[in-house]
Amino acid sequence: MAELYPVNETFLSWQGEGVHLGRKAFFIRLQGCPVKCAWCDSASTWHPQFVPKLVRKASADELAAEALASRPEFVVLTGGEPCIHDLTPLMASMASASLKVHLETCGAYPIASGFAWVTVSPKWAKPPISAALARADEVKLIVEDPQSIARWTEAVGGAWSAPNVWLHPEWSQRANPLVLKAITEQVKEAGAPYRAGWQVHKPYAADTLDPRSRPSAPLGGDPSKGF
Repeated sequence: MAELYPVNETFLSWQGEGVHLGRKAFFIRLQGCPVKCAWCDSASTWHPQFVPKLVRKASADELAAEALASRPEFVVLTGGEPCIHDLTPLMASMASASLKVHLETCGAYPIASGFAWVTVSPKWAKPPISAALARADEVKLIVEDPQSIARWTEAVGGAWSAPNVWLHPEWSQRANPLVLKAITEQVKEAGAPYRAGWQVHKPYAADTLDPRSRPSAPLGGDPSKGF
């Protein structure tokens, strides 16, 4: 029997973050995540209060055909945490359809081969493995407070191997002057590989223009309920 993937949503939009900002992309968001960040903006992939009653199951060939029909520049495979699933069949189907696939992962799990681009966004609950950091084309650090950048840089031994390390304010902190100042000062002081980042697709509401896109869970959540 063919591998079936639990799919939270698929939609056509454009990449709102990182080096490939603004490029046409087809997104596949897989269900399931063991990391469970308190500020998660895709909590419907794991939190029982937001998980859809029926989770679609799709084969690798079905997902590749759906992506191909949208004629994207590339496919973004995200979650949840996509690397908890066996992605080898999916990557084979994408390759057969001549689709380039970009991965977004926390980096805590081994990364399948064949990805054209890998974004690692490390999380404290399950820190990234060294192989994932070495494979990363870019790193996206979520800056929760002014100390986040220094803590993460220390945690990886003082230096990043990725050529681009994006500093994104955690979305509920995007107007916090202390967080924004910390990002600005880091870029001004250190320069490359650090770059100031933003989730540009959100003010555009770009993803939600596709009716296949699911409504986001409330940002910031309720810590007493675990999100």
